[in-house]
Amino acid sequence: MIAEVPNVTLPRLFQISRAVKETHDTFTFELKPLDGGEFTFKPGQFNMVYQFGVGEIPVSISGDPLKKTSIIHTIRAVGGVTKAMRKLKKGDVLGIRGPYGTDWPVLRASGHDVAIVAGGIGLAPLRPVIYHVLANREKYGKVILLYGSRTPLDILFMKEIEKWRARLDTEVAVTVDRASGAWRGNVGVVTTLISKAHFDPAKTMAMVCGPEIMMRFTVQEFITRGVLKDKIYMSMERNMKCAVGFCGHCQWGSNFICKDGPVFRYDTIHDLLMQREM
Repeated sequence: MIAEVPNVTLPRLFQISRAVKETHDTFTFELKPLDGGEFTFKPGQFNMVYQFGVGEIPVSISGDPLKKTSIIHTIRAVGGVTKAMRKLKKGDVLGIRGPYGTDWPVLRASGHDVAIVAGGIGLAPLRPVIYHVLANREKYGKVILLYGSRTPLDILFMKEIEKWRARLDTEVAVTVDRASGAWRGNVGVVTTLISKAHFDPAKTMAMVCGPEIMMRFTVQEFITRGVLKDKIYMSMERNMKCAVGFCGHCQWGSNFICKDGPVFRYDTIHDLLMQREM
């Protein structure tokens, strides 16, 4: 008998069970499968999210890996498809293909200090890491979250950040590029927080996601602090179209972001990052 091969281009139907406006341009969908089944993923993986009659986009999963009856996507409205999705509401249906891609090294990080650095929407792909680490807190050393946003109004998941910051076993620092209103916190780029964070560089695993230029400077700060290059991980989410390496849009040197990433170990992509046209 010939084994049946799953159709990687056929989306599974999910219904929006909750829609939340996070900021002026960012929203979150909680989605439940119409077939009543479960959905499992690893922190760092992404889905292809399809709005019928509009188009398809790659989106990292931003929910809790332990919750298998629904999935969560946090999306920034920056293009035609995402702006159309922003108009959807509870009860609407989307197609989901996935999960795809490599994951954050949460198992390899066991026994290490964990430093998580996010910029802007980059907190969404890292949120499953935070859920996993806090659910298994005894397996890790110090846990540090450093988050940078453009303005106080652009900060994602504010209520959760406040809960994480209230924990005695977690160090959380937030900064904004431009202060406004009643903001009394840090002002400046997120890399300025690294020198103030408390971790042992010799046993630290760093995970970074955000704008590419922010990630480059963040990595250099970690290296300056003494963190080893093979213990720094980055999520390179760009140009993904098909998720299975067929279309070639996301080819990056010899890598395909969708198949070989989006999470990469820094020492394996250092040369590519140093090339301006790549």
